Amino acid sequence: MQTLDRDSLDLLFAALAARGHTVVGPTVQGGAILYDELHSSAELPIGWTDEQDGGTYRLARREDEACFGYAVGPQSLKRFQLPPRVALYHEQRAPGDSAVVVETAVEAPPRYAFVGVRACDLAAMGVLDAVLLRGAHPDGRDAARRDGVFIVAVQCGQAGGTCFCASMGTGPEVRAGHDLVMTELVGDGQHVFVLDAGTAAGAEVLAELPTRVASAQEREAAGAAPRRAAEQQVRTLDTHDIRELLQRNLEHPRWDEVAERCLSCGNCTMVCPTCFCTSVEDVTDVAGTEAEREQVWTSCFTLEHSYVHGGSVRRSTRSRYRQWMTHKLSTWFDQFGSSGCVGCGRCITWCPVAIDITEEAAAIRATDGARVAREAGA
Repeated sequence: MQTLDRDSLDLLFAALAARGHTVVGPTVQGGAILYDELHSSAELPIGWTDEQDGGTYRLARREDEACFGYAVGPQSLKRFQLPPRVALYHEQRAPGDSAVVVETAVEAPPRYAFVGVRACDLAAMGVLDAVLLRGAHPDGRDAARRDGVFIVAVQCGQAGGTCFCASMGTGPEVRAGHDLVMTELVGDGQHVFVLDAGTAAGAEVLAELPTRVASAQEREAAGAAPRRAAEQQVRTLDTHDIRELLQRNLEHPRWDEVAERCLSCGNCTMVCPTCFCTSVEDVTDVAGTEAEREQVWTSCFTLEHSYVHGGSVRRSTRSRYRQWMTHKLSTWFDQFGSSGCVGCGRCITWCPVAIDITEEAAAIRATDGARVAREAGA
């Protein structure tokens, strides 16, 4: 492990930019911490933290100048892997001419370097890779956006009020999938970053920085940070038998109870770092000579999502919430071999009525044993 002084953090940005990367990291915008293109460490959320609970998100000032002293914001890196709106092709017809010229939209994506990636978002990137790149029909555009990505992960030192990544096995400690990982140590007159490389590319960048060998005390403090964050988490999701649990409770009364509160707004799917549903929109000009087709994010909470000839399959809020939760925690295993949830807690924070996926799963589990026993006795 190596230690980098806070005053030298901009040299990391410079090293990434020199390799042709567009640096993306957290910054304060519109009262939240969002991912955006950064040019220096001064644009990081210095001295800010977030206070989160069900249906609640607020920024607050810290007592120090930590650069990464928050949990997660409403955005994940999904919007760079799978942008909210992607042009597919453009059609044009000359006036009075029946011939139509179709041009496929080809846009070379930047070579991203993501700085400040948390363990849950890093895990979510891997889940999306399985969906977008390792299926039967991978999209070349998705592969191009992922190609050459450099990841500088950050170990969590504090948990947010809705985090439950520890119970999902996706955090808070970063273990794999990164080029560099750093732990921020601030306090007692010290402000440094303890860094370690995860790939050859990461080692190459690290070798260019003015670091020193981390002391035993710094190593110990770096290792303690994610353990402290795990101990702070107040929410858990029991994943034992979760796939089968939900499948045998598709008619559980809890689905009706949650439907009484759910607004079908789709906020949970928009902030989720692994939800990947998209639709296609066509836009034409008034003259009818030009048209564009775009791929856009959509949500399984909309009526249109399940529309087939004759109407929507999932007409009720009950059926749409059940679809989302059972897909995320159950049938995702059938499709992709893992859970679709990484425990980031965003769906809880950004739900206007504070529906909590961990609470809903626990409520179903609480009565499952009695139901199974009754059926066995029958």
